[in-house]
Amino acid sequence: MALAVAQAIDRREALVVEAGTGVGKTYAYLAPALLSGGRTLISTATKALQDQLFGRDLPAVCRALGLPARTALLKGRSSYLCLHRMEQARYLLEPHERYLHQWLDRIEAWSRQTQSGDMAEVPGLDERAAILPLVTSTRENCLGSQCPQFRACHVNQARREAMAADIVVVNHHLFFADVAVRESGVAELLPAVELVVFDEAHQLNEIGVQFLGVQVSSGHLLDLARDTLAHGLQAARGLRDWSALAAGLERAAQDLRLAIGADRRSTGKRRWHNAAPEGVDAAEWAAALDALADALDHLCDGLHGVEEHSPDLARVAQRAHELAQRLQAIREPEADARVARWVELGAGLRLVLTPLDIAEAFQTKVLARDGAPSTTWVFTSATLGHDDALSWFTEPVGLKDARTLRVASPFDYAAQAALYVPPHMPAPSDPGHTDAVAHAAWGWAGRIGGRTLVLTTTLRAVKRIADAMTGWAEAQVPGTLVLEVLVQGQAPKRELLRQFERAGLPGARGAVLVASASFWEGVDLPGDVLQLVVIDKLPFPPPDDPLVEARTRQIEHEGGSAFTRYFLPEAAVALKQGAGRLIRSEHDRGVLVVCDVRLRRMGYGRKLLAGLPAMRSVESDAAMWGELDALVTTTSTTAHPPV
Repeated sequence: MALAVAQAIDRREALVVEAGTGVGKTYAYLAPALLSGGRTLISTATKALQDQLFGRDLPAVCRALGLPARTALLKGRSSYLCLHRMEQARYLLEPHERYLHQWLDRIEAWSRQTQSGDMAEVPGLDERAAILPLVTSTRENCLGSQCPQFRACHVNQARREAMAADIVVVNHHLFFADVAVRESGVAELLPAVELVVFDEAHQLNEIGVQFLGVQVSSGHLLDLARDTLAHGLQAARGLRDWSALAAGLERAAQDLRLAIGADRRSTGKRRWHNAAPEGVDAAEWAAALDALADALDHLCDGLHGVEEHSPDLARVAQRAHELAQRLQAIREPEADARVARWVELGAGLRLVLTPLDIAEAFQTKVLARDGAPSTTWVFTSATLGHDDALSWFTEPVGLKDARTLRVASPFDYAAQAALYVPPHMPAPSDPGHTDAVAHAAWGWAGRIGGRTLVLTTTLRAVKRIADAMTGWAEAQVPGTLVLEVLVQGQAPKRELLRQFERAGLPGARGAVLVASASFWEGVDLPGDVLQLVVIDKLPFPPPDDPLVEARTRQIEHEGGSAFTRYFLPEAAVALKQGAGRLIRSEHDRGVLVVCDVRLRRMGYGRKLLAGLPAMRSVESDAAMWGELDALVTTTSTTAHPPV
């Protein structure tokens, strides 16, 4: 892989590499990147991987090669402390919000000693903490060069360091935010780099469509109303009826939510094909949208002529205009556009319009931009497709002509791992399937003392399985081994994995982790800590998801089979991702269980099996228990240390 990357750098070409677990893909692109002497931009899937690459892998390769390199870490502006907004936060907080006042005190104390301003450095601060929006900035509310703290700004400091560095590490979200609005600093970096590497590239398309689409949320609207009132009263009191302007926008945002339905507990996505989302009265919906558009126009008119009173008010006026334009774009999408539109209900309301893939935008806005033709592009991940052309990845990203390479994992899967598909498990459509998975997984986990990850395809299954297991754990006889049940959502992902690791150490009680979504990837637990991965169902995309449905319609409109071209490849890649959680080093041993009889009984199951590592097959319940007993009686030499 390293040789292929070196050749791509020499030829200034695009290279797509599927590198199996254990290949060492990070070192394989870092070594030729450093040896080439050119400037490199590396994009990773998440901020956690970004920190790992910058803080561990990159320094290790620099030391090994004896090559000093200037390196920089660049995150989105919301990852950095905003000194101006921290000062303003005191005016925005209500006296009764004691918890937020306490956090603000801690952040103010930390701000006096931090060099980077990276909020990830604040001890004990959850990435979902309510204080964060009050002390960080967004593109919408940043004052730019008019900010009184512009010279001391941590975001600007990070950008200056990035412009002077040889290797810059960003993440996919930041990259696409920049592609969409050219505001993060990556736009200035791209023409000046010889090599761009996308690690965990399998996430590019799904992350890209989020940023290349258009969104308006109740959060956007309520934040705008709050800032209008606060900054209006602070800088232009008496010049406008700020309370009425803010209240009008808040009321319009709330009425739009009510037009969907009064039940605040209703969550999920609703298709929006025609005049209104499914199940919504078209006349009421149109009236609510008209009222929201009028409220935004009224706010824009009210701000006209007073923006110059403060940079904050000028920014509020710009945000109001942008939201009005976004709302119009969502209401009236182009008739021939390849887009999906829907309404998402959760804590608030979100109107969404996205492209079906990023192929056109990636070609025109990234690969063909100024300076790009002289740039080398490397895309890599452990899972990029089920064929040698890696078409699952290359087609939606617009890289059909790129050079591709598949590098197999060096692990001996036949010796290290076994695959079991329980023959008597109810069919996935059977109402009793989830309960059967919970019961079986609990028994298997008990045999090996925990060390079990249960991956489900829905959050509903997470709750049902976790509730069942928690009940069984509480009913166990005192004095016997009581497994700990860890559940997605109880704590941040990183903290849950730490708890799971500690529970799997020798002498600990053992744990079962039940999770979905993001836990299908990004879980790296080598050694004896994780020895059993249980997958409840084949991970086909949900057919009722608006984006999935729109992609299905497009394929069928072109005369293709949506199942063959979309659903099956998506399931193959996702299944491979989930299976990849089991074996993480050459010493690991374990069992993968897929509780879906379709994997053995349906014709397409052979294609899905072919995409998995070549594990030995377990054919019966008795053989399964034998595999588990073998794991108990054999101790690996690579038990994972506590973190």
